[in-house]
Amino acid sequence: MRLKRLGEYDTDLFYRLNRLTANRQCRRVLWMSKTGDGYLYFVIGLLLWGFEREHGELFLYTALMAYALELPVYLVLKNIFKRPRPCDLLSNMFVHVTPSDKFSLPSGHTAAAWLMAYIVSYFYPDFALLAYSWATLIGLSRILLGVHYPFDVLAGMALGLTIAYSSIGLLA
Repeated sequence: MRLKRLGEYDTDLFYRLNRLTANRQCRRVLWMSKTGDGYLYFVIGLLLWGFEREHGELFLYTALMAYALELPVYLVLKNIFKRPRPCDLLSNMFVHVTPSDKFSLPSGHTAAAWLMAYIVSYFYPDFALLAYSWATLIGLSRILLGVHYPFDVLAGMALGLTIAYSSIGLLA
């Protein structure tokens, strides 16, 4: 019964947030979501490795290990839960992007963004607020675009933080 209520709350919150994009182009939201596709992480890591001598190399190795751990865990969880995406299940909603796969739980974009935000904040604490704000916006963008429920985003955040924390514990 509680799980059913949680699911209803999750769906209701999804609708409330997703309706904010009604009849809009959502270019900025789509752009924000695309910054979480992964290319930016690699560029940041390479730039820090090349130009920042104090922490850059360890930052890159920690991030690479974290993503190497996060991706298989993310894929296993997607295939365990097999939660249909809201855009494939719900009506009266606004979809602004084609999802990259079939299932929604957890949000991979959110997991990767929070993983990067945690690692950035560990090595470069002055950028923590910026990194966490950016990760939050990526998660929100996935709901606004119609491809994830809020709980998917929270699960992605938890996955990213857990993997980042573990990776830092192993390497840093």
